[in-house]
Amino acid sequence: MSPGRHLTTLVLLALGALAVPAHAATIQIVMENLVVSPAEISARVGDTIEWINKDVLAHTATARNGDFDVTIAPKKTVTSVLGKAGTVEYYCRYHPNMKAVLKIAP
Repeated sequence: MSPGRHLTTLVLLALGALAVPAHAATIQIVMENLVVSPAEISARVGDTIEWINKDVLAHTATARNGDFDVTIAPKKTVTSVLGKAGTVEYYCRYHPNMKAVLKIAP
C-alpha cells in the first residue's frame, strides 16, 4: 500500500471515530404512592425508559399526544425506547392525577 493510501485510511478511521454516536441512556421513571417521579425529565431519541411501578395498583404512562401508551402491572417494570423528539405530557389513565412531562431531544 502506498504512503498516500495509509494517510487516507488513517484520516477515514479518525473521522469515523469522531462520528460514533453517543450511547443511549436508560432512564428510570418510578410510580410509587400514586406519584410519578421525576415529574419532569429530559431524554434523547434512542434512550430507553424503564417504567417502574412500585405500587400495588396497575398504572399507565399515556401520552396526551398519542405517542405512547404503556401499561405497567403492579410491582413490575416495563421498558420502551424513545423514537420521536418533542415535549410529551403523560398521565396514568387509571389515576389521572398522576402526571408528568418527558422532554425528548433529537
